[in-house]
Amino acid sequence: MGSVYRLTLRQLLGRWRILIMTLLASLPVLVTLMTLRSGSAPDVAEFESVVYSAMLLGTIAPLVVLAIATGAFGNEVEDRTLANLTLAPVPRWQIVIPKLLASISIAAPFIGISAFVSSYVAFLGDVRATVAVTIAAIVGVALYSSAFTWLGLVTSQAIGVGLLYVVLWEGLFSGYVAGVRLLSIRHYSIALMNGLDTRRFAGAAEMGFGAAVGVSVVVFGVFLWLTVRRLRGLDVP
Repeated sequence: MGSVYRLTLRQLLGRWRILIMTLLASLPVLVTLMTLRSGSAPDVAEFESVVYSAMLLGTIAPLVVLAIATGAFGNEVEDRTLANLTLAPVPRWQIVIPKLLASISIAAPFIGISAFVSSYVAFLGDVRATVAVTIAAIVGVALYSSAFTWLGLVTSQAIGVGLLYVVLWEGLFSGYVAGVRLLSIRHYSIALMNGLDTRRFAGAAEMGFGAAVGVSVVVFGVFLWLTVRRLRGLDVP
């Protein structure tokens, strides 16, 4: 699995991709700094709604992960080189897991650092709030990665389908339709953040902490299983 992991890292890392991820990840930090120009910390609800939910978890994180995770299998499907992996006498999960871990390994540092710095600045060094935001953001990256890795194996139009998902489901519908939030990755992350620091984020989520942990594990596992299942049934030329 180590060779597949290293190969995927080399495939997904590129100068322009790193530059774009850096620019996107820096936006929450810049917005947070702008809100502090008056010299006071931003309101918790404002930070959660604008910087964390709408910007970081609702837009930037899924876009960054989409660009990375869909290429984990998508590039090989497009180049017709996937057979080089699937012809090897190894279980399919030993191909899927390192590719998924490679996607998380690339995206998580960008999103995690962005979440850490923006929350640390926003809450004036509040360690508990900073840790809560950072952990929740990294969990969100893992969930998006599992979903988009599967998507890249299912369709050659993964980027377009993923963009529709980000804009319509995570952006529009989950923002205005309460029931949709029960199937929204960014709202799972918000619930985790709320549970990790109820003092600071009390009332920020519509789902309990235990439920958010359970659903997150299930969602990650389901997409992992779907990816393995898809790879097993894929007709590779």
